[in-house]
Amino acid sequence: MAGGSETFGGATRRLSAWQRRGAALVRALVFVLAWFAWAMPPLQRTAQASEPDAAGTHAAQVEPASGEHARPGDAPFVPHAHRSVPAPPEGYNTHDGGWVRFAYHPSVIDKVQPLIQEADAFKAELEQRLGQPILKSVDVRVARTPREMRSLAVPGTEVPSYASGLAYSDLGLVLLTIQPLHPNSDHNLSEIFRHELVHVALHDAVAGRAIPRWFNEGFAVQLSGENRATRIWTLWSATLSENLIPLSHLEATFPADPNEASVAYAEAADFVRFVTRNQEEHRFRAAVARVKTGQAFNTALGDAYGSEIGALEYEWLEDVARRYTFWPVLFSSTVIWMGVLGLLVWGWRRRKAQSAQTLARWAREEAREDAQREREVVDEAPPRVHIVLTRPTEPEVPEIGPARGGQADVPKVEHDGRWHTLH
Repeated sequence: MAGGSETFGGATRRLSAWQRRGAALVRALVFVLAWFAWAMPPLQRTAQASEPDAAGTHAAQVEPASGEHARPGDAPFVPHAHRSVPAPPEGYNTHDGGWVRFAYHPSVIDKVQPLIQEADAFKAELEQRLGQPILKSVDVRVARTPREMRSLAVPGTEVPSYASGLAYSDLGLVLLTIQPLHPNSDHNLSEIFRHELVHVALHDAVAGRAIPRWFNEGFAVQLSGENRATRIWTLWSATLSENLIPLSHLEATFPADPNEASVAYAEAADFVRFVTRNQEEHRFRAAVARVKTGQAFNTALGDAYGSEIGALEYEWLEDVARRYTFWPVLFSSTVIWMGVLGLLVWGWRRRKAQSAQTLARWAREEAREDAQREREVVDEAPPRVHIVLTRPTEPEVPEIGPARGGQADVPKVEHDGRWHTLH
């Protein structure tokens, strides 16, 4: 970046001052996030066999779309006239869903059942997105292991060693594996199934016309919903570190480096999100229809949206700047310290309130205990007995000799309000 601008494929994007300051304040955080994105499982799940993807985990299309030419390293290409869908292996169960037929080993029925249940709804979503009937006939073969999946390949083709899913778009054939390529690797069978089905659907929608690989993969990644969180982090870090790849570069060659490939997939999927958002869906469907009639992809996209592909890229970059450079402001030093201070104040007030509640509870408990002790003392106390020595009142008698002076005091006892003389 120089002078607050960036150039992508001839389109210059101006960044505001707060965006530049925000990016500078979180430069260290960007490096951490970039490392995090690099350390995460590879973003993409599919890659066309025509160009093996160093970061891919499964392949999308074995046959390049009509009008594309195979490059060195391509999977063997067999003309459509000489290819057909092979029969399922012996011992496989089958399920006929009308437009889609599943074949699988009986031991994996529990894994295949969710795919059968979601197939119709996902087909309806794809038809709505593409604006036309698609996927009239699809065969899905579900293998138990990657090795078994390779044995299901169409004769004359090979399944790339890195593939955990494969789509023969021209034949309407999808291959899947239950077991991941590597132990503990990210392997969401439902996402892989949707990804491969999207490739077949897009091929049907354009009648096999040429579609740039970056758009084909981006469309499959976006609609399958795979690795959404990872894609967000990847695109964010690439935006702030100025590592976005111009779409013209992606059209010329898809990167083989794992890190660059992750950025490429994230960009492609986000560009698809941009051109297929709600207010632009009708334009996207029009572009697909134009490609189906034989119009080149870039021309069809430009005519449908009323602007060239470079202008669309510029608008998308502006959208990326708004969506992915706002976050650094949330992580600026000022906001972080304000957040920390707010948490400290909140914690102190919460602790003070808890202490007050604790003291009040203790006071109530002590008062109850004191009252209980007083009641126990009263209940257990013996009756009071008073012993009083008094001189009893006696009738006067005549003095008879000296006996009067020798009379002794008689003790009396009070008990329950009555006096008793002790004898």
